[in-house]
Amino acid sequence: MDDRAILALTTAERLSLADLFESLSEPEWRADSLCAGWTVHDVAAHMTLSTRTTFRMVVKEAIRARGSFDRMEYTLATERAARFSPAELVAQLRETASSPHRTLGAGIVDPLLDALVHGQDVARPLDRPREMPADAAVIALEHVIGSKFYGAHKRLRDTRLIATDHPWSGGSGSRELHGPLADLILTATGRPAGLAGLSGSALPQIQTALAAAS
Repeated sequence: MDDRAILALTTAERLSLADLFESLSEPEWRADSLCAGWTVHDVAAHMTLSTRTTFRMVVKEAIRARGSFDRMEYTLATERAARFSPAELVAQLRETASSPHRTLGAGIVDPLLDALVHGQDVARPLDRPREMPADAAVIALEHVIGSKFYGAHKRLRDTRLIATDHPWSGGSGSRELHGPLADLILTATGRPAGLAGLSGSALPQIQTALAAAS
């Protein structure tokens, strides 16, 4: 799939996520997301950042975070959440939903993955149904398992992933992991919430790895 098609999928997912945020009550905005230490409000703020970051901003914040990417992302998100109301963040997300601008170092698929995963980070704790479009999910999952950045190459070592809700499989190894695409993506990106929907010989190993990392 070419870059324009991937951007179109990203745009659609961002707009869908904006719809979800817009439907939330005030208590839901204050609720915890699947991201440890992040509220739903923080996640919304984070989702407005990827189209707005600059090289200078990233360098400055990386220095302030003493080189920790996770600390940098948390600080940027929480500070932005403190500056903007839910309605303002929804408007910002819609405003740049189709923007091709990406955070320094991000590839064309990373914003799509970000929107898919953070949609689950918000929806699942709130018991809000949220499906992942299969074509977008497959592209994102193949990107994750082929990238060293997300840690899936270690987490899913010697593991073949097999989707149960779409004709897709990926990875290789002597062990297997079966489940819906959304749960496979959450697990591949280090979220224990995805484990409940999975089965297969690789599951005990991955459960142990995620428990050790939490």
